[in-house]
Amino acid sequence: MPLLRFRIYWEDDDQIYRDVEIRSNQSFLELHQVIIKAYEFDGKHAASFYESNDRWQRMREINSEVLINKKDAPALSMTRTPVSALVAKPDQKFVYVYDPAKSWTFLVELIGVSRDEDPKRSYPFVLRKEGIAPAQYGVKGVAADKLMEIEEKYDLGADEMAEGFGSEGEEGSASEEHDTGSDGFDE
Repeated sequence: MPLLRFRIYWEDDDQIYRDVEIRSNQSFLELHQVIIKAYEFDGKHAASFYESNDRWQRMREINSEVLINKKDAPALSMTRTPVSALVAKPDQKFVYVYDPAKSWTFLVELIGVSRDEDPKRSYPFVLRKEGIAPAQYGVKGVAADKLMEIEEKYDLGADEMAEGFGSEGEEGSASEEHDTGSDGFDE
């Protein structure tokens, strides 16, 4: 079964994104759930996917609630619509809107198709997280484990963290101990 790999950008900052893999026969509801999980949202609000063109214009809607369209036919539902049913081109795009009142908007782009499933993974699967996700409510701080990752990444030991500076330019350095004359040249 083919795996579809999507990159989900936060509309306000394209440096913040999540890469997810989903089986082609899985529904838009499952894609919705993995996006909520990847961005650490609570999942308590309605959401919609919209088919999109290269300019991110919203077209046909796939909704988390069962709606009736203008012709009295049921609109596309996340629960009944497999993702592969609406993937028509290699760079297929969708706009995902979570919580219509707050209008959290994400740009969803197909970035790859793979035939190889990892038997150790449960799909849909979050492959990569880049950037700190926006806080759904209020302000999101850096968790203690993330702070430790930053400390390890930049190899900041306790001494550097306490003072914040190295020993360069401190009094008694080698350049100050070397005696120079009044004209600036060695005597």
